[in-house]
Amino acid sequence: MPADERTTAPPSLRQRRRAAATREILDAAERHITEHGPAALSLRAIARSLGMTVQALYHYFPSREALVTELITKTYDDLADAVQAAIDTAADYPGLPRLVVATEGYRRWAIAHPERFQLLYGTPLRDYAAPVEGPTTQATRRMSAIFERELFGGFTTAQLAAADTPALSSSLRALLEQVRGEDPDALPPPADALLLSAWGHMHGLVVLEVFGHTSFIGDHQAEIFRMAMLRLLEDIHSRIPASVDTPRSADT
Repeated sequence: MPADERTTAPPSLRQRRRAAATREILDAAERHITEHGPAALSLRAIARSLGMTVQALYHYFPSREALVTELITKTYDDLADAVQAAIDTAADYPGLPRLVVATEGYRRWAIAHPERFQLLYGTPLRDYAAPVEGPTTQATRRMSAIFERELFGGFTTAQLAAADTPALSSSLRALLEQVRGEDPDALPPPADALLLSAWGHMHGLVVLEVFGHTSFIGDHQAEIFRMAMLRLLEDIHSRIPASVDTPRSADT
């Protein structure tokens, strides 16, 4: 039978039961974090809430680190899903740039899920280190790709490389070039620097609000955030030339 005519065998009953149990454990862990905060994450408490022993829980997650990694990955994915869902409604906000719609989706999710947001961006959990190039890394790259697309969509690589930014130190430029590697679609260093700066600005405002540091503004926090994002986008796009002259060849 040709490969393209083969069908994937459906998951077995055992696999379906395992997947259902895994989801139930993750749901219980998320509830525990929501009620007690990420620092209080306890396998014993999660197992107790599900009426199972810690030893039984280890059949699904061999260690606390494995459970935390899965939780962080799922949280990044849920946040990215919320950002993408916001972007998908951009047509409902005529005149509002898609990047601003994306950042507002990010902000709303963070405010609605402060404890899970803290799991990602709060105090690092004691004795936990994310696996190098593991699922959490892939999840953060997905988030970065969404904002990169909305911030720089429509610009060519030549335009981004010619962006007007403060001169980058040789060591920073070398680091950004190293991160870029051989990927032809990767951002040139000036655009990378702009993306990191924009991310820090946007994320910093959200962190301040989620942790209550801008509560004195009250109901005006959304207005301040939108104003800041509009100015941010205007500043970054003003630094990218509308066109880039192609150097003339020596025999022209």
